[in-house]
Amino acid sequence: MSMNFLINAAIPSPLYFSQQLNTTNRKPIRAPLRCSTNNGEVNDLSTIPSQIELGAQDNTGVSKEEFRSSSIEREMKNNDIWRLFKEAQRNILYLNKQRLDAVEELNKTNREKQLLLEKIEQLEVEKQAGLGKGNLSIFWELLLRIDSMVLTGMINSGEASNLRKLVFDYKVSVADLFADILPEGDADLLAELRRFGSGSKKNGFHIIHICTEMDPLVSIGSLASYVTGLSGALQRKGHLVEVILPKYACMNLDGVQGLREIKAECYSYFNGQLHANKIWIGVVSGIGVTFIQPLHYSSFFNRESVYGYSDDFERFTYFSRASLDYIVKSRKQPDVLHIHNWETAIVGPLFWDIFVKQGLEGTRILLSCHNLNSLCLEHPDKLALCGLDPARLHRPDRLQDNTKTHLVNILKGGVVYSNKVVIVSSMHSKGRIIRSLSHGLESTLAIHQDKLLVAPCGFDSSTWDPSNDKFLTENYCAEDMKGKTVCKVTLQQQLGLSKDASTIVVGCIFSDVSDVFLENLKAVVRGAKMRGIQFVFTGTNKLPSASRALVSFQEELKDGIVIFVDSYDDALLHLIFSGSDIILCHSFHDPLLQVPLKALKYGAAPIAVTSSDIEFRYFAEFDHESTRFSRFISSTFGNISLSQALEEIKNNPLSWKRKIKDAMLQDFSWDAECYDIHISAYTAIKNL
Repeated sequence: MSMNFLINAAIPSPLYFSQQLNTTNRKPIRAPLRCSTNNGEVNDLSTIPSQIELGAQDNTGVSKEEFRSSSIEREMKNNDIWRLFKEAQRNILYLNKQRLDAVEELNKTNREKQLLLEKIEQLEVEKQAGLGKGNLSIFWELLLRIDSMVLTGMINSGEASNLRKLVFDYKVSVADLFADILPEGDADLLAELRRFGSGSKKNGFHIIHICTEMDPLVSIGSLASYVTGLSGALQRKGHLVEVILPKYACMNLDGVQGLREIKAECYSYFNGQLHANKIWIGVVSGIGVTFIQPLHYSSFFNRESVYGYSDDFERFTYFSRASLDYIVKSRKQPDVLHIHNWETAIVGPLFWDIFVKQGLEGTRILLSCHNLNSLCLEHPDKLALCGLDPARLHRPDRLQDNTKTHLVNILKGGVVYSNKVVIVSSMHSKGRIIRSLSHGLESTLAIHQDKLLVAPCGFDSSTWDPSNDKFLTENYCAEDMKGKTVCKVTLQQQLGLSKDASTIVVGCIFSDVSDVFLENLKAVVRGAKMRGIQFVFTGTNKLPSASRALVSFQEELKDGIVIFVDSYDDALLHLIFSGSDIILCHSFHDPLLQVPLKALKYGAAPIAVTSSDIEFRYFAEFDHESTRFSRFISSTFGNISLSQALEEIKNNPLSWKRKIKDAMLQDFSWDAECYDIHISAYTAIKNL
């Protein structure tokens, strides 16, 4: 029902007023006349005959009686009109109130619906992980209680390992068994677990990450999303994953469920002495996390930043040794210790020289390298701080740096002492990494090339999926793209661009901008200016210099085809991916923002800003050691420029649409190629 209809219904028509006035038959009202005398008395003059009552006439020939009657009648009519008007006003106000109440009720219903949808989505994610929220809490509580039994000597390492596998293999059933409440005493709980421990076992790896970042707790680079993304994929496929982190003062602990300190012995040998640590545990994104907090060296992680200090070697070496001590003291027997970059690469030498004979004979080491350019070169004598023998390790086939031979290279030690090494790179093959991107480790990588695997980064397909993205105006998929057109118009409207679904929108999302990249970006925009293209630029961090340069460029064009968004907003970021036809990429290897991966999923073609990143096209398609993602990009969007893409959209629209649809159907999430490569690595080292 429209508002105009409601108002028209509430206000009577002029015909109604005419009918009301014609049918009104009212007698004149005679009010008594009074006047005051000089002494203040009031004389009632109502009995004095007036000229009207005597039938006197005025100059027009109309009797004053008639004039008075006419005036009173007009006044009465005006009063009736005013009364009806006020009544209509009251009706309108009432209807407006009813309308506002209805809108508020509708908004409330929509909010409740959205909360319900988000809850359903959360439950679905937990269901895919094999656990509900309550079961998840019980699951990790059981594992931690088993740790307690080991630390108090109630069970040995062999039974502890069997019980952990029992809880994990039957996590849903065991959680249901203790759905009401866990037994308070460890003895009663142990008895229950032993009674439950019958039946066949599932096959799954027990993996412990020893690392320095994890999303969303502490995220500096690509390592954080890698640890969380890969761990989630592994647990969804039936493997038990734990993470050990330093307890940073700058860490965001809001996302930790059930964070609490546990009474567990954990020491780190450092500078000739054993030093105690506090142990904290919690659950993050469905993954059990252990935090190590130094007591004596409390300043190690009580700082504003994670990296960049002169004593970083001491800090992370201390943490690495404390992590191994905690694993041994809790009698954990993981299949794989997964270590990362140079910060925890020292775990390799520590494990094989000190800890392997302390109940970890069945454990193996996997090192992942996210940036071979990030090295740690130290004087050999510093190795003694954590209990290693400098003379034994300062050798060419161990930790001695290949170039600066008077120093030890900690990342090199990780490569040498690990059973497998995964280099995280979406675009480059193993051969190219060894030849061109080894940063002084070429000879070491060549010797250990049989250990090397290359894995691409993935992305969170539960958050980044246009078919169920809660930020989009209308959802869509490869089979039904109508929603993408709606999202484009919404993006144009929100940013003040000319609304036209046929206009090509080119997005660009970056976290860092160099002067060279800015100049290349400007050249690309100027080259496409005459084609009527709309450009949307946004950054994920505050970039003052880049912001000034892009805003200046936007003002320079003065034609409304370039919009720079100088603020980060999740909803807008999702809308840019969904509303863009093309996404300009700084690089196809983008482990931090994962822009090319998300662009493919949202039906936006990833196009390199410069040709420097597409030289791989000459060999990537035929290099069997390159990733599936690299081969796909090289055969689709990796070998074309923006102007070539625009020509193809114009001249071969059907071919372009097929290419976009095929890209959307590809799976490059954490659960796909990244997961497969890591599982093959875990399997290989367990068979050594």
